[in-house]
Amino acid sequence: MSFLDENYLLQNNTSKMLYNSIKDFPILDAHNHGDVKEIVENKGWDDIWQVEGATDHYVWESMRKRGVPEEKITGNASNKEKWMALAKVFPGFVGNPTYEWIHLDLKRRFKIEDTISKYTAEKIWQDTSLLLKSESMKPQRLLKEMNVEVMCTTNDPTEDLSFHEKAKDIEGIKILPTWRPDKAMNIEKENWKDFVEKLGEITKENVERFEGFLNALYKTHKKFEKLGGVSSDHGILEPISYPVERERVKEVYEKALSKKELTKQEISDFKSFMFYEFGTMNAESNWVMQLHIGAIRDYRDKLYNTLGPDTGGDISTSKIDLANGLRYFLNQFDEKLKVVLYCLDPSLFPTVATIARAFPNVSLGAPWWFNDSPFGMEIYLKYIATVDLLSDLAGWVTDSRKLISYGSRTEMFRRELSNVVGEMVEKGQIPIREAFDLVRDISYFRPKRLFFEKI
Repeated sequence: MSFLDENYLLQNNTSKMLYNSIKDFPILDAHNHGDVKEIVENKGWDDIWQVEGATDHYVWESMRKRGVPEEKITGNASNKEKWMALAKVFPGFVGNPTYEWIHLDLKRRFKIEDTISKYTAEKIWQDTSLLLKSESMKPQRLLKEMNVEVMCTTNDPTEDLSFHEKAKDIEGIKILPTWRPDKAMNIEKENWKDFVEKLGEITKENVERFEGFLNALYKTHKKFEKLGGVSSDHGILEPISYPVERERVKEVYEKALSKKELTKQEISDFKSFMFYEFGTMNAESNWVMQLHIGAIRDYRDKLYNTLGPDTGGDISTSKIDLANGLRYFLNQFDEKLKVVLYCLDPSLFPTVATIARAFPNVSLGAPWWFNDSPFGMEIYLKYIATVDLLSDLAGWVTDSRKLISYGSRTEMFRRELSNVVGEMVEKGQIPIREAFDLVRDISYFRPKRLFFEKI
């Protein structure tokens, strides 16, 4: 087998047949970090660094590991200098999915077969710069070429959604906002009050009162719904859910607004109450509630202090109590709310799989973040098939911060899905007809029913 050839990740003839049956299916992407302004304006890009490195934390982290100075990652070096620095160390990325994704991007989008190194860096820079000037490499054309049917971006409740409004005019693709109210819940954060004040400004609600704060959040939820939103998204280190009286939370809210220090119990009570409120809003709108669990954000202090959040300093942990943290919430919304669980630490796969097995309204999400490699996907898919039902997987999401990789990331998943199911067929575990139905359902029809039935 050659590097990224037609049999990439496909270990037997059945896997190859299964993949050929799904490789051209449209992409339904229920969670990504797409830049809607970039898509609507449709100006495109000037160089390969912009499309492959400028927003990709996976690239940044690996460059740091190979000794590239920050100046040539997120600093003031030119884009060409950053690309040349990346290319020089890129051979050291082998074995990491980033190595495969970016080469897939080159092959699929640019038709470039060269592997990235210091020897090919200049040629790839020149060739891609020329290609990026063509109309075929503009964002909207690329999305259509990759066969993206629906994409759901991740958006703060206070975010300006005017570009989502304009995106309605783009033919052949639906771009929907996803409501992500993490800042509303994170009462212990320094910027929480700033968020509350901005929320009050955009909704014209009196957020000095707790009821005004809740009303404001409901307003933004309805605004997202009007623009076609079908889900909320929540980044949660450790879920907290138990019954809390509204009066208690009102007191905590007022204390936080006055900048008084909160106790751990007060923070916990507020989070639990808000978690339940978010569930209520979603149930009323028949939305899917996506829970991304287990990331410790901004773990590396130097990065956070110099560059701020979301710069590649996040880690996973197994030291969270998922079972107790979700129990009250899931029982309150049993068969009333569609919930999708994304788990970051592989040691927690057994917990989320058995939770999903116990609750028919709970689905498991795609292998997320550090698990979105072929290795991570294989372990995850095999475990789900053993404990829960693989046919109930919520589908694939790209979780991508760069548009050009939507196709590559989806291709990697569909190939690994075909490989896992094909192996089970070869071992006599699955009849061939059911295998074809299974990979087709996971790749398209299951997420269509779960997220986009109303569209």
